[in-house]
Amino acid sequence: PRRRSYRLAAGIAVASCALVALATRSWVPLSSAVSRSPVLSRFAAPASLAQLSNPSVARTLARMAPLGRGEAGMVAGRSMFLRGSPSLTAVGAMGGAHAGATSGDYDYDLFVIGAGSGGVRASRISAGYGAKVAVADDLAVGLGGTCVNVGCVPKKLMAYGSEITTEIKDAAGFGWNIEKPGLEWGRLIENKNNEINRLNGIYEKMLGNAGVDVIKGRATLKGPHTVAVGDKEFTADKILVAVGGWPVLPDIPGKEHMISSNEIFYLKEAPKKPMILGSGYIAVEFAGILHGYGADVNLVIRRDSILKGFDKDCADFLRDSMIKEGINIRMHNEATKIEKRGENDYLVTLKDGTTVEADMILAAIGRNPKTSGLGLEEVGIELDRNGGVVVQKDGQTNVPSIYAIGDCTATLQLTPVALAEGHCFADTQFGHNPRTADLEDVATAVFSHPNLGTVGLPEDRALDKYGKIKVFKSEFRPLKHTVSGSSERCLMKIIVDSASDRVVGMHMVGSHAGELMQGFAAAIKMRITKKQLDSVIGIHPTSAEEFVTMRSVSYEKSLEEDKAKEMEPALQK
Repeated sequence: PRRRSYRLAAGIAVASCALVALATRSWVPLSSAVSRSPVLSRFAAPASLAQLSNPSVARTLARMAPLGRGEAGMVAGRSMFLRGSPSLTAVGAMGGAHAGATSGDYDYDLFVIGAGSGGVRASRISAGYGAKVAVADDLAVGLGGTCVNVGCVPKKLMAYGSEITTEIKDAAGFGWNIEKPGLEWGRLIENKNNEINRLNGIYEKMLGNAGVDVIKGRATLKGPHTVAVGDKEFTADKILVAVGGWPVLPDIPGKEHMISSNEIFYLKEAPKKPMILGSGYIAVEFAGILHGYGADVNLVIRRDSILKGFDKDCADFLRDSMIKEGINIRMHNEATKIEKRGENDYLVTLKDGTTVEADMILAAIGRNPKTSGLGLEEVGIELDRNGGVVVQKDGQTNVPSIYAIGDCTATLQLTPVALAEGHCFADTQFGHNPRTADLEDVATAVFSHPNLGTVGLPEDRALDKYGKIKVFKSEFRPLKHTVSGSSERCLMKIIVDSASDRVVGMHMVGSHAGELMQGFAAAIKMRITKKQLDSVIGIHPTSAEEFVTMRSVSYEKSLEEDKAKEMEPALQK
């Protein structure tokens, strides 16, 4: 009976592989078919035929070998054998070897270029599905990419530190007598570096534990299935480009005296008179961070406000809050020339003719995809005007075997988006679960002073999409500051589609807005209505409860009425 059970199990496994192959036009590893079945998992697939103790099962599986592509032990095109790793690679605890590896046609099932957030996620999950995976990174910033090394993580750590001065100032109202603290900038940078080094190690260990080969070096494309790293070439069934973005510097005289967001995290001394060029996330956040650390900050912006694309009320409210804090925002302006007068001593000429002294100039005007020199155009991959990889919704380029995800494409430039796209890629290509990242109603936060948190549509885009909207707004002084003496205020805003009563946007400027908005993001994703939001009992006393107690409509807007008003002056003429 047991022999018959083994034979039955092997037969079911063959049938499972065949059915998946017919349904998806791709081959599933026997080990994957076994692991997904509660019945078959009792007869866990061994690493090789030699390990089978039951001769009947061995004979059955041996007969399955011709289903592969000519290599002994192949089941439906995926090797059952553990494969070794090229000597060039830095291999983790599993030796870069795992079951369900590549066919004899290629070195790898998947070769990933870029070990940032998206690339690491795609590599790890794909390897978990039985694919043989390698990831290469030039280590220009370190394993984990921009977010871990010169982005989200160190920025947030520095933002925490910059809030200490505000907390000390507020403490007086609560009875604390605290003298002005001294700053040891070098200790901050050292502790930050230690944490980033720890995370780098975690990323490498995580990849190694997943069986991913980590290749430390710059990778370039040599063909639809070929990647070169140094003088070594590797072949792969699929190639994933996940190289992220790189800071852009304005092309003006003296631009060599600027630094970017890559270098800002490694300053040896705290700047006292920094100038920041730009009005996006990075510029606004570092204006608050450096101001919190005691600097006299000049923020130079081209328009009259900051954070283009965010809700205008919130952007303007944050701009005014920053000015009130003491940040000098120079609107309708830009730098035209930089002169170096001495060590950390610069004179910046602005478009309006004024000159400003600075000891550091941070260019934070944007980022472009880091695709230059990768060989993308040489293999025929279509790029957009900024060098971004043009992809379909599933990340596939116009070269069928090459895919791209994250900031090197025209997606939302957010770490969680790259993570989601990397996971979806792995699920689709190796997990037999085709899906794409849902980028509707993606929440985000700006870790400015105060924070800005947002999910859903800003007012202008909501009006364009739905035609008629209701807007609920509340501006108030948080409870804490009634005692602290701070003049900081909070703004909350809810945007509702008038026709369906669905909440289509929620926005906030105030302390901990990023933390607070994550929960409301889930509600908006579930398509919550204003009536349902009103039924929620608030947590008292918190700022968050204001979102569930705003009952009165501040104003209602109609796209038709707005267009009619725009036409009135012309009609009068």
